[in-house]
Amino acid sequence: MLHEDVANHPQEHTPVQPAAAAVAPQPATGKPRRLLWFLVIPLLLGMVGLLTWLANTHTQSALTASTNASVAEPVTVLHPHAGDPTSELVLPATLQAYSDAPIYARTSGYIAHWYTDIGHHVHAGDLLAQIESPEVDQQLIRSRASLNQSQANLALATVTAKRYQDLIQSDSVAQQEVDQNNQNLTSQQASVVSTTAEVKQLEQQQSYERVTAPFSGIVTERRTDIGDLINAGNSGTGAELFRVSRIDIMRIFVSVPEAYSQQIATGMHVKVQLTELPDQSFDGQVTRSDHSIALATRTLMVEVDVPNPQGKLLPGAYGQVHFKLASATRPLIVPSGSILFQAAGPQIAVITSKNTIELRKVTIGRDFGNTTEITNGLSAKDAIVASPPDYLVNGMPVSVQGQPAASTGTSGRS
Repeated sequence: MLHEDVANHPQEHTPVQPAAAAVAPQPATGKPRRLLWFLVIPLLLGMVGLLTWLANTHTQSALTASTNASVAEPVTVLHPHAGDPTSELVLPATLQAYSDAPIYARTSGYIAHWYTDIGHHVHAGDLLAQIESPEVDQQLIRSRASLNQSQANLALATVTAKRYQDLIQSDSVAQQEVDQNNQNLTSQQASVVSTTAEVKQLEQQQSYERVTAPFSGIVTERRTDIGDLINAGNSGTGAELFRVSRIDIMRIFVSVPEAYSQQIATGMHVKVQLTELPDQSFDGQVTRSDHSIALATRTLMVEVDVPNPQGKLLPGAYGQVHFKLASATRPLIVPSGSILFQAAGPQIAVITSKNTIELRKVTIGRDFGNTTEITNGLSAKDAIVASPPDYLVNGMPVSVQGQPAASTGTSGRS
């Protein structure tokens, strides 16, 4: 009967509440993911394009190099020619007189007369001017008179001392008197010596009234005239009377760079040229050096003497001194256009026996304009490309046009 009760009485349903975890809301992720893909996809495409471009560029470069290497480049070749076994060092210099002396007065007075003017040639001892010194003349007269008096007193003292020396033998005079006369003789002798020295001093001073040339040369300056008051001694430029220069030999001081100092030797001959005498050269000789490198300039001071018998060279003139120096190795001369200046340094394209290019690094010496000196890295037997293009590489085959010829450039002089 239980089933009937169940059938007759419908079952009562109790509402069930859903679990909180089961009904939790899900986050909406669809839109951010789409935005991320929009950023990543272009970046990936750009990277792929960049890698493709780099690969194509590398391939193109390799293809170009391969093409250049496989095609024989037509070139014109020549042989370098040997340069001068000696190098020439040209340095500026200023000519100086071998001796140059300002002339001052040694005694005070007035200029009575001058006998030489600028440009006059004088010999050692020649009279340049005459000074009047009345005070010195009077002092000399007085000193000579004093000398005569001292000599007379000495003569009397000598006779008296001798007489008393004879009298003392017979005890006619006291020993005290003999000693006094001997002492007086000694005093008179000293007086004569002193007066004589004073006279000689004044005579020497009087001789300075004659202003003479100290050596043979030419008068280059005259700074006095008749009636000028002259003070003895060197009291500055204003007190200078004359200036005498010896120009039969000129003296030149040259500062030689330290790099060439070991090649400079005493006695070596040099050539001197002047701007005002372009067609003439003068032979000079290295006479001495200071054997020291100046710290400020890193140069060696060298003296060169140049004979000047005709007086063509003038003190103060500007000139150039040419030193001919022996080179350690004989340089080679090549056209300046045959040198490649690249990142590896100066190079020359040399043709090998297999008609290929060898880029050889060289050392450049002096630049003469159209030609350049090569001091290392090349030999006279090498055949070089006359006008190499910039794209030449090692191992590139070449086709020689014509027969190799010697370089026709001239070395010139620096």
